[in-house]
This record gives sequence, structure tokens and C-alpha cells, in this order.
Amino acid sequence: MIFIGVALLVAAGLALLISADAGSFVGLTQQQTGQLVPLLVILIVIAGGLFTRRRRFAELFGGLVLWMGIFGVAIVGYTLRDDIQNLAGRVFGELAPGIAVVDSQNGTATFRRGMGGHFQVRASINGADIPLIFDTGASAVVLTAEDARKAGIDTDSLRYTVSVSTANGMGKAASVKLGHMNVGGIEREGVRAFVAEEHALDTSLLGMTFLETLTRYAVSSNSLELVN
Repeated sequence: MIFIGVALLVAAGLALLISADAGSFVGLTQQQTGQLVPLLVILIVIAGGLFTRRRRFAELFGGLVLWMGIFGVAIVGYTLRDDIQNLAGRVFGELAPGIAVVDSQNGTATFRRGMGGHFQVRASINGADIPLIFDTGASAVVLTAEDARKAGIDTDSLRYTVSVSTANGMGKAASVKLGHMNVGGIEREGVRAFVAEEHALDTSLLGMTFLETLTRYAVSSNSLELVN
């Protein structure tokens, strides 16, 4: 088993050499270098068997099969790493609705539809974790009074002079500007928002004053994609 562990370390080194195209130093392409790996693996195992006393052939063969299986899984995992990452993100999104699957390379944040049929989006507003409901019908980001206080807004000093339509009927809201807003790694400063009067709104809304700053946003049957 010690020998198998050493072989695994050698395999990891070989994989790194292939990914770095080390074969070019001796005139080999990356593909040719990769084709040499199985041969090197077999040679390593056979050499270990030759230099180990009292090692039965069955033990050597079993070690070879085990090592090749682990090495094969590692190679397949490395080859499909992007697909595996995307799949893991989708599973995580289903288990934790509101948490973004972030693709920093493309500047996208993807959210899965929640059990209630809405897209819940967890945002950071002035450093506070605030759950929002994606709503293109809302002309602005709208915060409940409770969420506004979490975000450090003094709700007692606000002037509630803006008429807004909510799920609970018509209500009043105050206009504010948010210092900092982060949604799935997409950051904005000074987003205009409304703070609804106490008990006028059940859930804060991700509305157009944030969405219109994006390059685009797209909704499919079960996913919401925001593009920075």
C-alpha cells in the first residue's frame, strides 16, 4: 500500500506535467506526452514489484488494478472539471435557493427558481445579508423597513412621500440611495431604492434600478441569469 501511495504522487506529478505541456521540452506534443502516461504507470508498478521481496503476483496485479482505477477516475475528473463544477453549482442552487452560482470569468450570476415559483436573490446591501425577490414589475429596488434597518438606514428619519403598489395594496415609501450593493458578485454603488413603510411590504424586491445597470438578464424555466 505504501508503494501505491508513492505511485499516486507520481501520477499527480505526471498530470501536472501534462497540463503544463512539459513534453515540449523533449520535442513531444501534449497529446504524445499524455499517451506515455499509461506506459509509465505500468513500468512504475512492475518496477516496484521487481524490487520488492516476497511480493506475490496476485498482490502486484491487485495493486496495479487499484492504482489504474484511481488514476482513471482522476483523469476523467480533470477532463470533465468544468462540467462537474457546473453540475455541482446547479445542485447547490437547488439546495440553497437565493445563493448565486457565480461564473467570474464571464461575469454572470445564476439563481435557481425557488419552491414558491419566485427567484429569491440573496444580496449584500451596505454589508448586510438581505433576501430579495426578483421583480421586473418593480421600478426600483424596494426594501422592507426591517431590511432597511439591517442595511444601516435610519428609517425613523425618512419621509414616506412616494406612493407605491404592493401585494398588500397601496402604500407609502421613502426614496434612498444605497451605499453599496452586491448581488452574486455584481457590485454597484449608489443604487436608487425605496424603503416601504412598516408592514407595507412582506419581502424586499430586486427591481429595475439595479437590473437596468446590467449588460443583460435572462429568465428561463428554472433559472435567472444576471450578466455584469
